[in-house]
Amino acid sequence: MANKNLQWVVLLFLFFMCGLKVEASHKVHVHLQSLQAPPLISNLYRTAYHFQPPRHWINDPNGPMYYKGIYHLFYQYNPYGSVWGNIVWAHSVSTDLINWTPVEPGIYPSKPFDVNGCWSGSATILPDGTPAILYTGIDAQNHQIQNIAYPKNLSDPYLVEWVKPDYNPVINTNGVNASAFRDPTTAWYNPKDRQWRVVVGSRRGDRGMAYLYKSKDFKRWVKTPHPLHSSATTGMWECPDFFPVSLQGQNGLDTSVNGPGLKHVLKVSLDVTRYEYYTVGKYLTELDKYVPDNTSADDHTGLRYDYGNFYASKTFYDPAKHRRILWGWSNESDSVADDVAKGWAGIQTIPRSLWLDTSGRQLVQWPVKELETLRGKQVGLKNTVLKSGDMVEVKGILTSQADVEVTFDLPSLEDAEPFDPLWTDPQILCSKKGANMKSGIGPFGLFVLSSEKMEERTAVFFQVFRAVDKHVVLMCHDPSRSTLRNEVYIPYYGGFVDVDIKKEGKISLRTLIDHSVVESFGGGGKTCMTSRIYPSMAVGEKAHLFVFNNGLEDVKVTELNAWEMGRPKMN
Repeated sequence: MANKNLQWVVLLFLFFMCGLKVEASHKVHVHLQSLQAPPLISNLYRTAYHFQPPRHWINDPNGPMYYKGIYHLFYQYNPYGSVWGNIVWAHSVSTDLINWTPVEPGIYPSKPFDVNGCWSGSATILPDGTPAILYTGIDAQNHQIQNIAYPKNLSDPYLVEWVKPDYNPVINTNGVNASAFRDPTTAWYNPKDRQWRVVVGSRRGDRGMAYLYKSKDFKRWVKTPHPLHSSATTGMWECPDFFPVSLQGQNGLDTSVNGPGLKHVLKVSLDVTRYEYYTVGKYLTELDKYVPDNTSADDHTGLRYDYGNFYASKTFYDPAKHRRILWGWSNESDSVADDVAKGWAGIQTIPRSLWLDTSGRQLVQWPVKELETLRGKQVGLKNTVLKSGDMVEVKGILTSQADVEVTFDLPSLEDAEPFDPLWTDPQILCSKKGANMKSGIGPFGLFVLSSEKMEERTAVFFQVFRAVDKHVVLMCHDPSRSTLRNEVYIPYYGGFVDVDIKKEGKISLRTLIDHSVVESFGGGGKTCMTSRIYPSMAVGEKAHLFVFNNGLEDVKVTELNAWEMGRPKMN
């Protein structure tokens, strides 16, 4: 395998140096791809309870599934270094989505149809219970083609070995851009015509494309006359995901379910912006077309799973607990040199349950219930009024490794700042309305990973504005003072929260803090945000946690609970 990977590196080097026009999802550092991690891996910013291997680079979650009592997560992995390259499908297994054990890589370059790479894909459980993985292979011509793999031994619940039939590739590049054709979805079955369907991401010019393929036997796939969906000016659609959601309740649905009482979700990852967006709509089975509901934008300004550092996500249906679970990749925000020095790069965010909001307009996400088994020592506040400029420290736990839930009551909205209709981009608005910019209602929220004297701190906060016919709630991550290090990328992140704040009079926030990652869930999971944070002072036991109010109006902390989180078995 080492020789094959070396050959792959050389081919990639020649390929990119020759200037051939083929897109890549990640910046290529050929001279670093196989640079071994240092003997002593840096634990300074390693997460305690987020998914990551002991060392080296990871990116996209691949082929998550539940099989014979075991959860499986594959992921793009470089076994030789902490930058992107030498990619294989690493494989870990779990019984609870929290504790993970590694097994051998499931898929790696070994055949002519994937000699130059095994890129992202999905798993489908066939009617007889057999798992099938569809993935993108990079062949000797550097064409992106779609291949299939099956477990070698179905009696093995860990699915350690996988085989690739010689009839691969199952989907060729006929009629599509061979350099922009990747990441097949989980397939779904239509009993009316007894055919399977799968979507592959692509582009035609600047138009994002979700090409649709049909098959009667899961071996021979035929491209349909038109895509499932497309959208102008969005660029390459990577890592598409397409699945049904119930109109009632929080239960998930198998990907093949269709009929009354549900809608469908199409999510795409935008290679141009490195963000994702999704729409909610209707799948017209008789026409093989997806039609968004037109309740949100069908472009890069649309709804996102996560308004922060979150990409290449993948969902799967969990039949054991009747839920749909979302995985997402969060890349590092420090430098490549830092990644090489510390010996690792990339994490997966906490797996989230996902369902349709009662409004039918958007999705709601929440960390899987199993995460709460890691909660240890608990501290809290109740009925604490924060006047303008007030800040209260939450003490008694290790706050660099914590789970915090807080509910804020807003006694009055009279002084809310007017909302300018030109404020259409919440991320830009957050950069203008930072945590120290006083307004009528807010900013109020949490200072996390803070040093004792606030030289470093990351703000997670809300701000409320008054529009013509409603109030607008803005949620932000403000990392502008998160570190004294100069080489760290510290973008603001922001999203609007779809809540009737006047009617409810309160808003909730849950924030997961794990050394170098901050994941926040606003309004019960309606708006989610992930940041990667690398403080120089607020590290480990030197990190502090505060609840604050910098608005002019009083804010009441009805209840705040914070738990110190334990360390699961992590690979």
